[in-house]
Amino acid sequence: MNITVFGSSKPKPGEDDYIQAMRLGELIARAGHSVLTGGYIGTMEAVSRGAAEAGGHVIGVTCAEIERWRNKRANPWVKEERHFETLNERLQELITACDAAIVLPGGPGTLAEISLFWNLLIINALPPRPLVLVGNGWRRFFQAYLEAMGDYLMPGDSRWILHADTIETALHLAENHAAGSSKENNY
Repeated sequence: MNITVFGSSKPKPGEDDYIQAMRLGELIARAGHSVLTGGYIGTMEAVSRGAAEAGGHVIGVTCAEIERWRNKRANPWVKEERHFETLNERLQELITACDAAIVLPGGPGTLAEISLFWNLLIINALPPRPLVLVGNGWRRFFQAYLEAMGDYLMPGDSRWILHADTIETALHLAENHAAGSSKENNY
């Protein structure tokens, strides 16, 4: 199974968020799955590193627009790089090439990834697959969103977003819902 992990570019080695992301990469690899990340720094680097050090396959999805803006290249733990010209192409690949996605804490870019992924699920432009958000921050954010904007959602739209308190639970949800979605819409 291919699991995309989204998250912030801010965490640095030794920080709690970096350590958690590394652990998630390790868990994904030890479970026999490939991991896709944005391929650069922060969460992307940590997940890639954890997966690579556990013997897993790491796919880094990169793009020229990010590299011109940030002057970065793929992190050294990426084993397979899929390079695109634009950020939109990169996001499409991260979303369509996975069987499940796990989202760690992040900023506006991570929120954009969630929103695009979620909307593609809602309009059936993407076959059913789990979108698992990790942490109380995402849970509170979406509770506030649903309270404020729930009238603008169709019944059942929120079923596409799963919440997990831990990375272990997130991986469990991703595996179980991905396995179920190939047989029937399990959401």
